[in-house]
Amino acid sequence: MSVAEDSGATLIREPTADAEETLSEQATRRVTGRAWLLLLAGVLVVMIAGALGLRSDAQMAVLVLVVIVSLVFDYTNGFHDAANAIATAVSTRALTPRVALGMAAAMNMIGALLGVGVAKTVSEVITPPSGLHGLTVVAAGVLGAITWNLITWYFGLPSSSSHALIGGVVGAGLASLSSVNWHSVVDKVAVPMVVSPVVGFCLAYLMMVAILWIFRHANPSRVGRRFRIAQTLSAASLALGHGLQDAQKTMGIIVLALVTTGYSDGSTVPWWVIILCAGALSAGTYAGGWRIMRTLGRKVIEVDPPKGFAAEATASVVLYATAFIWHAPISTTHTITSAIMGSGATKRISAVRWGVAGNILIAWVLTMPAAAAVAAVVYYIVHFFGA
Repeated sequence: MSVAEDSGATLIREPTADAEETLSEQATRRVTGRAWLLLLAGVLVVMIAGALGLRSDAQMAVLVLVVIVSLVFDYTNGFHDAANAIATAVSTRALTPRVALGMAAAMNMIGALLGVGVAKTVSEVITPPSGLHGLTVVAAGVLGAITWNLITWYFGLPSSSSHALIGGVVGAGLASLSSVNWHSVVDKVAVPMVVSPVVGFCLAYLMMVAILWIFRHANPSRVGRRFRIAQTLSAASLALGHGLQDAQKTMGIIVLALVTTGYSDGSTVPWWVIILCAGALSAGTYAGGWRIMRTLGRKVIEVDPPKGFAAEATASVVLYATAFIWHAPISTTHTITSAIMGSGATKRISAVRWGVAGNILIAWVLTMPAAAAVAAVVYYIVHFFGA
């Protein structure tokens, strides 16, 4: 038996039944039929408003509509991805759910104010037509991303909001015969999409091995208490990285809309865009993501405080490096999920529930093409009735 396995047995402290019950109750709340009807009505209202705007040449009204739809995506991104930063901390009872959500919301707000490099990358993915036609393309891309976010949230699958957004924009761009910057898509999206989970898995595995070795003779209860405290810091760090990455993606979409209407040259991100995106993401985060929290915190592996700390700390490093150095819009979801798997694999390979991991992988693979397909359909409908 390996050192990791021997030491892992002393550090593992299974979460109590009370914590499991609380998360389960929160995660299994059903979405009412009325809520889905309201969602459908909202999508139809946006499509009808876009078509009417095209017909009446109301460029400013459609621009405002696109900004609002983008902020709605930012909000859904917040509650869809809230679990990324706090699932393990809540599962190990390092933080209570509401305290964790409040902390994540605050750190998301701060992270959103720390840079705009990722926003510029997103704004350069496609070159849509100018004016109303370009606004239609941008709006369709965002609606495709929102739709896929809500589908995966409903089924509790931690898919990537980032890749849903990129997929939606690319899908609308292809449908409208816009110019797609494939070099940027491949270098800044596709390659990091593959590399970041692998790096997250390996770094978390190595960090967990180091933790197991360093604390191999320590008292398990004392180690658990210390790592619960450490998890407060690592969860905050991850939430900061989430705000740094994901708020900027919505900023990039709004900048793209401003460029198509001549209100920006794309070289900078207006301050009001930064504030609005930071606020929408923070509000969405506080709304919570209980379904996905249960998947990450319980179904992939049984997380204990040392594993949670290792996963969150390594995922944070990956998020900061890609945002500040490469300006690549990577997926927070992909990174933390793979890091959780990496930290769990130190116990034994079978400790990771690969069946659940396989379902998550399928959602990852489907995200970009599914969002692209929905965005293309939305574009065709709006453009057909509006042009």
